[in-house]
Amino acid sequence: MSAKWLQLLVGLSLLAALTLPAGAADPPVSRRDADLLKQKIALIAERSGAAPSEQRLRTTVTEPEVNAYLVYETQDYLPAGVVSPGVTMLGAGRVSGRATVDLDQIREERKPTSLLDPMRYLTDRLPVTTTGVLRTSNGVATFQFESADVSGVPIPKLLLQQIVGYYSRSPTRPSGFSLDDPVTLPAGIREIQLQRGQAIVIQ
Repeated sequence: MSAKWLQLLVGLSLLAALTLPAGAADPPVSRRDADLLKQKIALIAERSGAAPSEQRLRTTVTEPEVNAYLVYETQDYLPAGVVSPGVTMLGAGRVSGRATVDLDQIREERKPTSLLDPMRYLTDRLPVTTTGVLRTSNGVATFQFESADVSGVPIPKLLLQQIVGYYSRSPTRPSGFSLDDPVTLPAGIREIQLQRGQAIVIQ
């Protein structure tokens, strides 16, 4: 599986939005949906090596396929301390996401600085949710933050950035990803049109 695809899918979960109320059950996922997305990813990757064409190639990816893929295909690749990622596509570019995150890991490395530091009170494994708009153009994606919460308690963008930065660290990016950083889309993708319940990938 391409690391860039994993970053894109998990990034949608960590940087996106959540419309399900806290504690709501996740919709069921199926192995078939995961396999369908796996086939589509292979097709998109194959097309990326084709000669440029004036006609854009379109692939429709559904919300159940993405969530099934996250369950069945990414568990071995998720950062330690992140489980149960999921995505909800709301339409008009808005996307929602959720993941349960081990906040103790972050507290141990980044000691709270004062009694008013929110990290002092965030412990254990808690659901992190966020809301925003994914904008894509000319092969580049940006995320416009709207709101976030931990277990239903609103948190500022700065705190969400600390969580995302910690869990997206890599040898090449020791500080992790910034919420404001543009991301180059993989496989020659030019644009992703987010609609309600589905996304259209345009190459």
